[in-house]
Amino acid sequence: MMERMNTTQSRTAQSLYPAVRYNDAKAAIDWLTSVLGFERHVVYDGENGTIAHAELKLAGNLIMLGSVKNDEYGKSPSTLGGVTAAVYIALDSREEIDTLHGRVKAAGGDVIRELSDTDYGSHDFAVRDPEGHIWSFGTYKPQAG
Repeated sequence: MMERMNTTQSRTAQSLYPAVRYNDAKAAIDWLTSVLGFERHVVYDGENGTIAHAELKLAGNLIMLGSVKNDEYGKSPSTLGGVTAAVYIALDSREEIDTLHGRVKAAGGDVIRELSDTDYGSHDFAVRDPEGHIWSFGTYKPQAG
C-alpha cells in the first residue's frame, strides 16, 4: 500500500517576488533603501549606467527591480501615465508601521493613503514612490493556507 505524503506542510520560503522597473533604477534603489528601509541584497550594473537586475530585502522578503528596457516586460508608471499595480508589504507590528510612516513623512514622501486602521484588522498606509509605483505597508497578513 502506498503511503500518502502530507501536502499541508507550512512553507517558509518566499515564492512570490514583486518585480518593478524604473527609468532611474539607481535613484529608486537609493529612495527605497533610505526612505522605505529596504536593504540591498544584490545589484548588478547594466550598460550605460543602468541596473540590469537588483534584489532588495525588507521584512525577510525580496523584491526585484531593474532599469526600464526597450521591451514589453515592464515600464515605469511615470512613462505609462499612471499606476499599473501596487505592492503590499506586511510588517510584524503597529510600531513598525508607525515608525516607517514617520520616516516616509519626514522624507517628504507622497503618502496617498494616510495611516489608518481598517475594518479587516490592518494598521496601514500607502506611499507613491518618485516614479509612481504604489507601496502599501500594513499589519494584515493574509494566508493562503
